[in-house]
Amino acid sequence: MGKINLDRADPDFRRELAKQPGGDKISACFTCRTCTASCPIAAVNDTFDPVKIIRMALYGLKEDVLKSDFIWLCSSCYTCQERCPQGVRITEFMTLLKNLAVKEGNMPTGIRAQQDLIKGEGRIYPIDDFDNKKRDKVGLPPIPTSCSVVKKLFPSE
Repeated sequence: MGKINLDRADPDFRRELAKQPGGDKISACFTCRTCTASCPIAAVNDTFDPVKIIRMALYGLKEDVLKSDFIWLCSSCYTCQERCPQGVRITEFMTLLKNLAVKEGNMPTGIRAQQDLIKGEGRIYPIDDFDNKKRDKVGLPPIPTSCSVVKKLFPSE
């Protein structure tokens, strides 16, 4: 993550986060590092540090946080959240950051590829007649090969 440059800080970002589920308790974090010490991702990747991410968000570094790759590293295991002595819902906070990043068009290539598949096919894994024949052989009902109703979830481009 490197040095923090407060010149680009957005003071409203902290308040914006605090109004949303998952962001309402981040100000209670007092950097005890219980979350980082118990995080399986932080153990293998030093770019993921929940305390630094929370601090950057509290400092108002909206662009630095939402355009970063490190927010996508959270595995949502809830270990940090279960162990936080202040009751900060860190996993929910990370989900909030990911959702805000997607709203602003910032997402990893793999997520974008999955989104494109869902937009086009209605699911990540396309189903065809061959798949339904395999399902029929084991006594499973067929699955529709197209799922156009999912397209309603995405705004028209």
